[in-house]
Parts: sequence; structure tokens; C-alpha cells
Amino acid sequence: MSASVAINGYGRIGRSILRAIHERTDTDPLHLVAINEPADPEAVALLTRYDSSHGPFKRAVSHDPSHLIVEDQAIRLLPGQEPAHLPWEALGIDLVLECTGLNADRSAGQAHLDAGSRRILFSQPATPDMDITVIHGFNHEAIRSSHRILSAGSCTTNCLLPLLDILQASFGFRHGTATTLHAAMNDQPVTDTLRSNSLRLSRAALNGMVPVDTALARGITRLKPELEGRIDCTHLRLPTTAVSAMDITVVVEQPTTRAAVEQALTDAASGAWRDRLGVCDDPVSSVDFAHDPRSGIVDLTQIRVVDDRVVKLLCWFDNEWGFANRMVDIALQLTQLDQSPRG
Repeated sequence: MSASVAINGYGRIGRSILRAIHERTDTDPLHLVAINEPADPEAVALLTRYDSSHGPFKRAVSHDPSHLIVEDQAIRLLPGQEPAHLPWEALGIDLVLECTGLNADRSAGQAHLDAGSRRILFSQPATPDMDITVIHGFNHEAIRSSHRILSAGSCTTNCLLPLLDILQASFGFRHGTATTLHAAMNDQPVTDTLRSNSLRLSRAALNGMVPVDTALARGITRLKPELEGRIDCTHLRLPTTAVSAMDITVVVEQPTTRAAVEQALTDAASGAWRDRLGVCDDPVSSVDFAHDPRSGIVDLTQIRVVDDRVVKLLCWFDNEWGFANRMVDIALQLTQLDQSPRG
């Protein structure tokens, strides 16, 4: 059975999702019907065809006044309408991939359902009243056909949670911290620009490193409540345009060694977390993980263990491409759940 899919917001994640649907070999059940985006069709087509981080899109791309055309598929372009006015019912939309980065609460999701979509999946951390927040590989088996308003968490949650889960299961977990070393994002200016809502985000993105606020610890403890008060996180924006890293320090319950930590992570990457988590022992740099579809890749050369219980890890992740692929994974799973026709 196929699903009719719409993308709401055609920014970095929205465009990555479209590419992933076309580049992967398992996405035939996903039929991309519409994109809601205020940019004009020429700009939409150009930014689909070319990307400064991911390179040229190796598919034929064109447009007409109301469609983006990829290969022979015409995708309806909607001019950035508010959710209440979107023609999801008329278009038979089964799933909206909400990629605007705006309000991620139940009322915002309900607006898409009221417009006629069967489901909505947010591409960002959402309020606790979602039907479920899904971290693929951790709790995706808990998705039910009754779930209508979902969140895929964040790129950072999808990177950090597997590591904490593996360490906790293997060695126990006392407490820890994590620092996201994140590529620059489009909420940062190219040159210094006055912004009253965040003084640090007033500074030029590519001229320095910028600490910003993060709710990552809160997102982790919603999914793993037993870690409440035992994990905290910071976030540093770096002057790069693609690929990020997670720097993690955890104090474990049981004495361990570097070899044991490496084995636990390697086993998980080839087992329960296969295709979502990877490991690498080559002397690489961040650029080598651009367009990597996994949620995180542990750099085995950077594992450290101090005094038998302090474990330090470095995990690379393409914050756009990896997360977009988790959105696609969830969309495919939702399609498999729906064996009944619309009605």
C-alpha cells in the first residue's frame, strides 16, 4: 500500500527528505504529492537541483507555475498557506511531514488533521502532548495505527540517545554531560545582526564559535525518564556548513575498559542499532560524513576511559541527511501500519 505525502516547509530538512525519497531504494510506498512553500517555483527547483552541502541532485528537475517536477513526477506547489487552508483532503494526503521548524504542539498538528491529512510528523522536538515522539531504533516499535500526531525528535536526540542507551545497558549509568558541536544553521546571520531574542545568535555564523541554548537534556529525559537530573547538555555552533559531532562524557556504574566500550558500541552498530548507528576507526574529519544516512557514527579512535568509570565518546553525524532519513524511516513504518483505505 502506498501513502500520499506532503512536505510543509521546504527548507534544509524538507529538501533533504525529497532527495532521500528519490535516492533510497525502499521508498516506493511514499508518493510525494505536494509541497507547501512560499518561495517561487523557480527558486524551489534551483535549490532542489543544487545544494552547497550535498552537491547536485542526480535527478532531472524542472518546474511549471504550480509544480516541481522530479523525473516524471509532478509535485503540486502550494504558496505557503496556513495549515487550516491547505487542501489536504482534496489531495488525499495521508501524511504531512512538518518541516517549517515553527510551532510544534498538538494544536499545530491538529490543524493539519482538520485540513484532511491522516497524520502529521514533526521534524523537531515537540510538546509532551504528542501521541508519540519516535527515535527510530529506540522506540519505533511502539508506533500504533492510532497515532496521528508524531514527532521525530531532533538530529541531536537521534545521535545522543543511542549512545546513552548502549552505555546504560552495558555498564550502567550514573550521570553524564554532552556537548553538541553543531554546524552553522540558518537562524544565524552571515554578518553581525541585531537580534533581541538571542544576543549570541546576533553574531556572524562563520566568524566564530557560538554557544546557544539547547533543550536536548529535556528531550532525552522525556524518552528515558530514569535519567532525569543525571544528564545535562550544552550546544556550540561551529563555523562549518555541514556535519556535526556529539562530545559525550558519562560516569558508568560498572568498571570498564576502552576495549569493552568499543566492543559494546561495535556490537550495537551491527545489531540492534544497525543502519542508525555506525562506528569508524579511520583517521577522518567531519567532511567525511557528509551525506551519511546514519544518526551517528562513533569515532572509535576517540574513545577514552578514565579511572575505570569515566567514559568519553565522540560521535559524528550529518545533522541534515541523517535526520531526514529517520523521517523517511518513520514515514515508511506508518505506511506499513495502514493496511486499510482512507475513509
